[in-house]
Amino acid sequence: MLEGDYVHPDYRFNRREFAGALGDLGTILPIALGMILVNGLSAAGLFFSVGLFYIITGVYFKITVPVQPMKVIGAYSIATMMSMEQVMASSLLMALFLLVIGLSGTINVIGKYAPKSVIRGVQLSTGMLLMSQGVKMVVGTAKIQQVYDMAEPYLKIQSLGSLPIGIVIGTAGVILTLLLLDNKRLPAGLVVVGTGLSVGLLMGNKEAIMPVQPGFYPPPWMPFDFPATADFTFAVFALVLPQIPMTVGNAVIANKDLAVSYFGEKSRKMTYKSLCLSMAAGNLISFFTGGMPLCHGAGGLGAHYRFGARTAGSNLMIGTLLIILVLLLGDGILSLLSLLPLSILGVLLIFAGSQLAMTILDMTGTKNMFVVVAMLAVTLAVNLTAGFAVGLVLANLFRFKRFSV
Repeated sequence: MLEGDYVHPDYRFNRREFAGALGDLGTILPIALGMILVNGLSAAGLFFSVGLFYIITGVYFKITVPVQPMKVIGAYSIATMMSMEQVMASSLLMALFLLVIGLSGTINVIGKYAPKSVIRGVQLSTGMLLMSQGVKMVVGTAKIQQVYDMAEPYLKIQSLGSLPIGIVIGTAGVILTLLLLDNKRLPAGLVVVGTGLSVGLLMGNKEAIMPVQPGFYPPPWMPFDFPATADFTFAVFALVLPQIPMTVGNAVIANKDLAVSYFGEKSRKMTYKSLCLSMAAGNLISFFTGGMPLCHGAGGLGAHYRFGARTAGSNLMIGTLLIILVLLLGDGILSLLSLLPLSILGVLLIFAGSQLAMTILDMTGTKNMFVVVAMLAVTLAVNLTAGFAVGLVLANLFRFKRFSV
């Protein structure tokens, strides 16, 4: 399937599409692994929901569509070691919120009045956050590495002399990617991920990985106690409210804008409303399987596109692969995916982030650029939610001639 190139207006199945499908693993895996190990989420349920969501969204939108964790919820859940029930409560609440703003048309009003400079600010800020996180994973200082207190927790070798092994692997990954990024015969994403898995097989610490026992493992159904009222109350204030601005700004408005710039008329199904309803469905699936809160995202779309994905075939390939692995390995899928060094995931993040950040190249005018860079500064100093809010305020102030920079 990967060697040929079955051509269809909406689906292609070839090496470049498969490489593109793997391009966003750097975003998915670190948060997924953290939430499984720290918050007790079901590995089988999490990756089954991700795979199913990939397939459903690819078939509906008919272009490559990213599937990502909700980063605010994921990061805060891991940092504070929240219970599985609290995380599940946030999934259900986000699904309901997205249904309401999608069906009521509220999201269309928000999208209509969001200035282009704010959209570009979200894209630049998200891209820089991804690149920064990628660099941290290469040098060994990302949160998931701090949880283990090791740069590469599943590798036997942690350094070559005085040089951390992650920097060695990451540097090699960057060089490989730069050499092959536009190579159609040897797509960069496929080569880099394949090399990473080979390193994991050769240097992996087998004692740190649970045994893999192939069989048939039906996907789990609600592998947790239904959240209590206290769980929902806590989730609203600690997880849902901080997540909403990032979801609206990045996963809906910026994501749609990027899809239009990449795919033009082919992205016509990707509207503000359909993205909200799609994410609502994804979070309902995740809730019932014990997975993590899911969204789309401009960063994920940039990652898939940068590494070669151009059609919904990429969604079908990665989605089908994940579902097959879950059915064959159950929770053992965690062991297989742990073979991929975190520094390799960091390399994917660096190039995905750069693709997204460079969308600002069409920005002109001092005021517009000031909005964009101010949003970046606030995002790096506080968070993307604050950056989005500051961008909206500045962009609307600059509508009046008396305000200038």
